[in-house]
Amino acid sequence: MMVRTTFAGFGGQGVLLMGYVLSHAAMLKGLNVTYLPAYGAEMRGGTANCTVTISDEEIASPVASEVDVLVAMNAPSLDRFENMVKPGGKILINSSLISRDLNRQDVEEVRVDAVALAREVGSEMAANMVMLGALVETTGLLTVEDAVLGMAKATAGKEKFFGLNKAAIERGAAFVRDGK
Repeated sequence: MMVRTTFAGFGGQGVLLMGYVLSHAAMLKGLNVTYLPAYGAEMRGGTANCTVTISDEEIASPVASEVDVLVAMNAPSLDRFENMVKPGGKILINSSLISRDLNRQDVEEVRVDAVALAREVGSEMAANMVMLGALVETTGLLTVEDAVLGMAKATAGKEKFFGLNKAAIERGAAFVRDGK
């Protein structure tokens, strides 16, 4: 099993943190992981993306020309990375900021109003963790509990946000699982 996921959005949306948390969650499960971040020079508002590869076998390279899953947090990211998703792959769309339809029909589309769901649990800043919860529920790659453990490990020293982030991960997963 090898699954490559690209997270993409504007700087400040927590895109790199999503990948970092997923990486930690997979490592805690004993899986092999690569995490390859890329971002513009701007502190906020520039582009940011990362690719996480998770496998039960050795990973030869962190570079991915195709991915199994895309998490698009904004329209420019969807425009840039949509065609990198393998046929049969999954695209998770932050419908709070992306209204356009996909340009292809050979992938599974999951639309998540991440900002509204994050607002429900206490802060719009948790939209990234909502999307992470939606990702683990959609793919079944890891459990919600795995994601929460990964988040705790990846954000050690920032425990004051643990409750909010945990609630956001659980809310994103529940949205996918229950459809509301």
